[in-house]
Amino acid sequence: MYSRPGRSTPSRRAALVGLCTAATLVWLAFSDLGVALPTIATELSVNLTDMQRANNALSIACGTLLLAGGRLTDLYGHRRMLLLGLLIFGVATLATAFTPNLAGLVAGRAMMGVGSALILPASLAMIPALFDRARQPSAFAAWAATTWAGQAVGPAIGGGLTTLLGWRSLFWLTAPVVLVVYVITSRYAPKASRRRGRVDLVGLATGAGAALCLLFALTESQQVGFNDPLIIVLFAATPVLGAAFVFIETKAADPLVDLRLFRTRSFTAALIVNLAMSMSFAGTLFVLSLYLQDVRGYTAFVAGLLLIPAAGTILGFNTVGARLVTRHNARSPSLWGLVLVGLGGFAISALLPSLSVLAVILGLLIIGAGLGLLSVPVADTDVGGPPASLAGAASGAYRSSSMLGGALGVVLLTTATTRFGRAEAAPVSTAAGLTEAESNQVVNALTNSQTASAILDKLPANERSLVVGVYNQAFTDGVSTALILGGVIAVAGTVLAGWIWPRTHKARHTTNPGP
Repeated sequence: MYSRPGRSTPSRRAALVGLCTAATLVWLAFSDLGVALPTIATELSVNLTDMQRANNALSIACGTLLLAGGRLTDLYGHRRMLLLGLLIFGVATLATAFTPNLAGLVAGRAMMGVGSALILPASLAMIPALFDRARQPSAFAAWAATTWAGQAVGPAIGGGLTTLLGWRSLFWLTAPVVLVVYVITSRYAPKASRRRGRVDLVGLATGAGAALCLLFALTESQQVGFNDPLIIVLFAATPVLGAAFVFIETKAADPLVDLRLFRTRSFTAALIVNLAMSMSFAGTLFVLSLYLQDVRGYTAFVAGLLLIPAAGTILGFNTVGARLVTRHNARSPSLWGLVLVGLGGFAISALLPSLSVLAVILGLLIIGAGLGLLSVPVADTDVGGPPASLAGAASGAYRSSSMLGGALGVVLLTTATTRFGRAEAAPVSTAAGLTEAESNQVVNALTNSQTASAILDKLPANERSLVVGVYNQAFTDGVSTALILGGVIAVAGTVLAGWIWPRTHKARHTTNPGP
């Protein structure tokens, strides 16, 4: 299907630059809108709850369609699907830049998610087509380094652009970059012939339905609570649709996801590592961002800058992970990397009360080392290991585990933060004159928000100051507890993946096996 070169030529290096840039654009789109939410809410005259839905539209659409994007990549070729994804993503960003209302913003973000669902699996799965097996770890390292860097600096870039040029610049400045990547991809990316097969529509409906129910329930539950009837129905529908998807895929002649992938224990174990890492890191980053802004009082831009140190150790240990997987195996750096992610969470939790911001920076440096160590081995195992004909499906499953893990981690750690904070602050706030409902509302809204201010302003100045101080301390304690949960998730993932992943010291193959 592809002609696989024996060495990295200038044209293939240029194609790799295009792939890395495309993936980075997606992760910037995921991360840079959050810091602009208050500004957008003011201009469009909507509340922050509506803006949160607009922010989540991209991740819901992308997470729902990633498996389909992987299958389409296998059927129609990486180059064709990457170009289509870039076209959709670019048009959507340009249209969103000129939207006059919330509906246009939500629709634009959703269409960006559709383009992302094609870009992510296609860009990652094209690496096995560009490089032989021995050179793939270096290519995966470049892909991982740029995407992690984009994710790490996204909040700072978003905050800076919003301050200097307005929030619409987050979208219209992206369009010319997409155009450049489109030209690079069309010129240098290898062509692929169309494979025989079809898209399993029933599998797509059940698989996408399960992902949609889970992601929508996870995001909306943060606003309406877990006891909302719709949320309960969505959570109940998720395992039903998931079980139906697995059953259908075992019977389908042309499955959306070839379940043979999961017969390889290393593939399954690497997915578990990726899932646990995404849960722990995404949740940790989210609650720390809230802590820096709400408790410490930093602006979104400064909070974004304080979260960047992780990028340094990610980039530094990225090359270490690539070297280890080439010379030894993927198992050890993957497991030890996940251990470091957990240790970083434990370190922040233990040091936060005494060291505050310094604890955040030190812990993120440890977490970044773990992320850098495991990124290449996990990607190399899940995408480079399977046959080239299944690279799209494998990369779709790999990115889906990242998306679902991130959503789960944010909900779990945020819930832990607010629940523990609520329990600690409730007695003081009710004694000061707030009702139980108002106390819970302040915890969920954060003390610096308009909603919380409207409630706290009812109190006398001295009582208000006391209650805010108690809430800040309670929130800090809640974050510390949540970070322990994040560390436990990482350690549990290490134990489970280590039990499944076979020990091997076999030499690497220089080519992918046939289907």
